[in-house]
Order: sequence, then C-alpha cells, then structure tokens
Amino acid sequence: MTRLIAALLLGATTALASPALAFDISAMTEDEKAAFGQAVRDYLMENPQVLIESINVLETRQAETAAQSDLELVAANRQAIFEDGHSWVGGNPNGDLTMVEFIDYRCGVCRQFNQEVHDAVEEDGNIKLILKEFPILGEDSEQSSRFAIAALQVGGDAAYRAAHDALITLRTPASPEALRGIAETIGLDADEVLARMSSDGVTQVLDQNHQLGQTMAIQGTPTFIIGDQMLRGVPRAGVAATIAQIRESM
Repeated sequence: MTRLIAALLLGATTALASPALAFDISAMTEDEKAAFGQAVRDYLMENPQVLIESINVLETRQAETAAQSDLELVAANRQAIFEDGHSWVGGNPNGDLTMVEFIDYRCGVCRQFNQEVHDAVEEDGNIKLILKEFPILGEDSEQSSRFAIAALQVGGDAAYRAAHDALITLRTPASPEALRGIAETIGLDADEVLARMSSDGVTQVLDQNHQLGQTMAIQGTPTFIIGDQMLRGVPRAGVAATIAQIRESM
C-alpha cells in the first residue's frame, strides 16, 4: 500500500503517466475512500519529502512550459519588439545581440537596476539596447513616459537619453514644473516638449507599446527580451552574467 500511495502522489507529474498505476477512485466504497485518504495522510506525514519532490517536478515543468511559450511569443512578434520604429535605440546599433527593456520610471526595481543595465551594455560593447516606454503605475508614470517620448521626437536620441537619466532618478512628482525644469536642463525647448506630450504621435507610441505588452502578457516592469529569451523581472544572476549565459547558448 505504501508504494502505491507514493506512486499516486507523484502521479500528477510522473507516475500516473503509466497505465499500470491508473485506478478509478470512483469505484471505491465510502469506507475504502476514507481508508485510502487516511493512508495518504499518514504516508505524507511520515514522508513529507515526497510532496516536496512532486512540487519541484511540477514547478520545473511549469517553468519549462512558460519559457517555451515566451520563445514562441518573441518569435511571433519580432518586428513589433525589435523594429517598431519609435523606440529609443542605444548601445551598439549594429551589435550582435539585442536587449529590449520595458520600463516604467516610477518602478522601484527599474530605478534600482537602471545603472546596472547601462553598465552591462557599455562594458559588453556589442549589445543593441532598445527601451520601450511602458507606464503602468499611475499618472506620474504616464506623464514621465510622455515626456521621454516627446523629448525623443523633438530632440533625438541624445535628448531622450538625457531625459531618461533625469526621469529615472526624479524623486518629486512628474509635474509640469518638474518636467519643464528637466527640459531646460537638457537643452530642449520646454514649451515645445510639453506641448508634444499630449500629441497623437506620443499617444500612438504608448498605445502600441501597451498593445504589445498585452500580446506578450507583460504585467510588470522591468521586463527584458534578450536575444530570443524573455525575462520577466530582473535576472537573478545579474544583467551582465545573464547576457553572458545567453551568448553561450546562441
């Protein structure tokens, strides 16, 4: 009985794939079901590692399934991800590896790891970096992204990078006064940039980014796509180490 129970407990992920171990619990009497349930409980109390092993197998399989699904999402949406025509491109535009980051300027993790991302790109020297404005944390996020996109459209790549660096460290609300100050500091016409923020051109960029995020099932920031791999959150091994691992797998 002990061996049968162990097989049944692992069956959700492994054992019950074998027809020899399949059984019909509905054919049991109420007394047999009660006895079986008690036996399962007793077995788990005596051998809790069996449940842990089953959970580990299940989590591994779920992670593998999610990773495969993400690979397919990236493959199916390559043009929108890597060639949208409106996102800022930095690093080495001709690099052999492209890294995309969906960012929100009010995201604490985005702020915490911003320098690490840019340091990794600079130190590698062969990475094309694409930043996608993805404000999801409220009005300050929305206004910050609108300002960054407007800065790009008005002043080009250098103006965007300067605006990005200022916004990612901004500790006050993204008020018109604060944004005007940033525009003046980085040498842009503040009136022109602030007026552009509410334009159809800026709104269209955000709409396209949010539509892509919905398609890719992105629910938080930062989200990275490095090569063909999607990373939901900051890589546990660190940005530079993860880039190195992905290069080795290419």
